Amino acid sequence: MSKMEGYQTLALSEAQNVEQEPALQIHVCLLSSRCITLTLSPGSPVKELQSAAERYFRMGALRVFSANGRLLKQGCLRLQDVGLQDGDTVTAIAEPLKVAAHPWGSMMCAFSISGPVVTWDGKTGKTETSIAPYLVGVQAVQATSHAFAAICHDGSVVCWGDPEGDCTQVAQKLRNVKEIQRNHAAFAAILTGGTVVCWGRPEDGGDCSSVQQQLANVQQIQSTSSAFAALCGDGSVVCWGNPTNGGDSSAVQDQLKDVRQIQATGFSFAALLADGRVIAWGSEMLGGDVGRVPSRLRNVCQIAASDAAFAAIRQDGTVVTWGAPSNGGDSFKVYDELRNVKHIAANSCAFAAIRADETVVTWGLGLRGGDSGAVRDQLKHVQQICASWCAFAAITSTGHVVTWGHPDRGGDSRGVQDRLQDVQQIQATRNAFAAILADGSVVTWGDPESGGDASHVQDQLQDVLQIQASESAFAAILADGRVVSWGFRTAGVIPTAVHESSVEL
Repeated sequence: MSKMEGYQTLALSEAQNVEQEPALQIHVCLLSSRCITLTLSPGSPVKELQSAAERYFRMGALRVFSANGRLLKQGCLRLQDVGLQDGDTVTAIAEPLKVAAHPWGSMMCAFSISGPVVTWDGKTGKTETSIAPYLVGVQAVQATSHAFAAICHDGSVVCWGDPEGDCTQVAQKLRNVKEIQRNHAAFAAILTGGTVVCWGRPEDGGDCSSVQQQLANVQQIQSTSSAFAALCGDGSVVCWGNPTNGGDSSAVQDQLKDVRQIQATGFSFAALLADGRVIAWGSEMLGGDVGRVPSRLRNVCQIAASDAAFAAIRQDGTVVTWGAPSNGGDSFKVYDELRNVKHIAANSCAFAAIRADETVVTWGLGLRGGDSGAVRDQLKHVQQICASWCAFAAITSTGHVVTWGHPDRGGDSRGVQDRLQDVQQIQATRNAFAAILADGSVVTWGDPESGGDASHVQDQLQDVLQIQASESAFAAILADGRVVSWGFRTAGVIPTAVHESSVEL
C-alpha cells in the first residue's frame, strides 16, 4: 500500500505535541482497490480522515465505511469514538455529484448529499459558496431562471438567488418536503402529506392561496412557463398561476377526472385520462384548445410537447397533433408516414418521431428541425434523439450521430463528424450539443457561445460521467468529482467542494 507523504508527518507531529498518544495507521481503500495508509491521532476527527482521503485520491464527497459496513459519520466524532484501531481498513465510496440548472437561465449548481453546494453563472463564471453553511445533506435542487431551492435531509428547504425566489415568508411551512417543481419564476413544493407550499412571483404561480383548500393528496405537479397544474390522488387537477398560460382550467374542470398524466408546452397543459382521452387548456392558439381533433384523441398512450404544440401517440402507433402550426401543431404533410410510432422528441418548433423500424419522421418549422430531408437516408437504426432549441441530434445503434435543423445552432455536425464515434449520450443547451463518448471524452458542436466550442477545456474533459446544461453553458461531472464548465464567456474547472481549483476564464 502507498503512503501519503507529508500528511503523515504533519499528523504525527500534531498528535505528539498535543496529546502524546500513540498514532493509528488506518488503511483507506476505494472499491477499485486503490489504497492509502494514513497515520492519525486517535483523537483526530473522522472528518480529518475523510478530507485526507479526498485530497489524495483527488475525489470528493467520499463516504467512509468501517470493516463491518457502518457509515462513519462526521459530526464531532473522533476516530477513537467510532472504534477505529491501529491497522484497521476502511472503505471510501464517492458520493455521486449532481448539477442542477434551468434551461432558460444561466445559473448552475453542483451538489452532493454529503458535500457543500456551489453555484456559478454560466455567462460570467462567477461562483457563489456563501449559501453552503446552511445546506446539510442536500437531497435535490430545483432552479427557476434566476433562483435555486434545495431540499435538505430533514425535509426543510433552503433558497438562494434572485429575491423573487426567496422562501423566507413560507419557511415555517416548508417541512417534510418530498418534491419541488418550478416554472420560469416560481416554485411549488409537495409535502409528505400531499399538501402544497408555493413561493416566487405571485402572478406566475408563487401564490396558491386561492386554491389552497383544493391542494390535498397531491401526487405530482407540472408547469408551463408561468402556471402550475397539480394532479391529486383522486385523479382531479388543480391549477393556479397565469390564467392565460394554463393557470385557469375552469372551462374544462368538469372533464378533468381520472387524469393519469399531465404534459405541458410553455403556454398550455394537456391531461391524459384513464380512458385514453385528452383534455387541453391554456393559451388556445398555443396548444390549449384541441380544436379540430377532439374526436381523434382516443386511445392515447403518450403525449409530447414542443414550445407551443402537442403530439399524442395512440395505441395503434398513429399520431394526433394540435397547437401552433409553426411549432409542429400541424402534421398533415406527414400524416401517412406517422404509423407505428414508438417515441416522439420535440424542440421549440418541431417534432421528430421514432418509428418501430427505427426510422424517423419530422414535422414543424423546417429550418428548426421540422425538415430532415437532407439526412433522411442516414436516419436509420435510431435509438434516441436529443433536441436543442432549433435542432435535433439522433444516436444510432452503431453509436454514430445524425444532426439536422438550424446549421449554426447544432443542426450541422460535419465539422466533428469523424470524432462522433461510440456516442453514449447527448445533452443540449439552447443552441449547441455535447456528446459523451464511450471512452469518457466529449465532442461539442453548434454555437460557440452556447457551449458548442469546448477547446479551452478539451484536455480536462476526460472520464466524463454526466453532462448538465443551462441555456448557454454545459457542466461536465468527471469521475474524480471535478466539475468542468464551458459556454458563454466561461470555461474552466468549477471550485466545488469536491475539488479545490479555480475557474479558468
